[in-house]
Amino acid sequence: MDKHSVVRKIWGTSDTVLFIFAGAAAEFALNKAVDWLYFTGRLPADPIGRLFSTVSYARSIVFSETDKANAVIDKIHSIHDAVEESRSAKIPDWAYRDVLFMLIDYSIRSYELLEKKLTFTEKEEVFSVFLRVGSRMQIKGLPASYSEWLPVREQHLNKDMMYSAYTADLFKQYKKHLGTLRFFILKQAQILVAPPQVNKLLSHGKISALKPVIFFYKIFRTLNMDWFVKNLILPTEYKAQIKALDIAE
Repeated sequence: MDKHSVVRKIWGTSDTVLFIFAGAAAEFALNKAVDWLYFTGRLPADPIGRLFSTVSYARSIVFSETDKANAVIDKIHSIHDAVEESRSAKIPDWAYRDVLFMLIDYSIRSYELLEKKLTFTEKEEVFSVFLRVGSRMQIKGLPASYSEWLPVREQHLNKDMMYSAYTADLFKQYKKHLGTLRFFILKQAQILVAPPQVNKLLSHGKISALKPVIFFYKIFRTLNMDWFVKNLILPTEYKAQIKALDIAE
C-alpha cells in the first residue's frame, strides 16, 4: 500500500485508532451475533484485550506487504473456522460483514472527528482496502463500491443490532476493566463517533461531554503535549500498546 495512503494515516495514529476502538466496543456489544464472541469466554474475561487484538490484526493488514497481509487474513479465517468447528455451527455471513463494515465506518468517522473531512475518493480508498480483506476471507454479499456500501451499511445498522443481556454484561465488563472514570470517557467517546442507531440503543444521549475537550486536545497535540493528557487517562497496562500505535511515516 502507498505510504501516503489515507488508510495508513488513519491507522497509524493512536488517537484515531482509540476512537475506532471506542466505536467498535459499542457496536460489538449490540450485534445480534455477539453470542459468538461469548462462545470461547475470552471476550467477557478480557474485553479490552480482545478489542485490541481486533485492532492489531487490522493494523497488521494495513501496514504489511501483500503476502504478509494475506497471511494475517488467512490466520483470522482459520481462527474463525476453528470456533465454528467447536460450536458445530456457522457464523452468519452478515455477522462477518458487520465487523468489516464497522472497521470501514469507524475509520472514516474517527479521522473526520479528529482531523478533517475526507473526500469521496479517500472514502472509496478506505472501503477498497477493507473490501480486499473481506474478499480474501471469502465473505459473501459484499458491495462492490463505497456508493453501494452506504445503503447496505445503513441496512445492517437498522436490522442487525439489539440491546440484549450480552450488551448489558459486556458494558459491565468494560466498566470493571476500565474503572468508573475511564468507562465514562469511553461512553462519551462513543457518543461522538457512533452512528445514531448505536447511541439510541445504548441510551447514551446525543451530547458528549468530550466535545469541547476535543478542541483543546488538538491544541495540546500541536504542542506535542498529547501524551501528557493520555498518561492521565489511559490504563497503565495498555499505555505501551497504545503508544506503539503511533507510526512515524
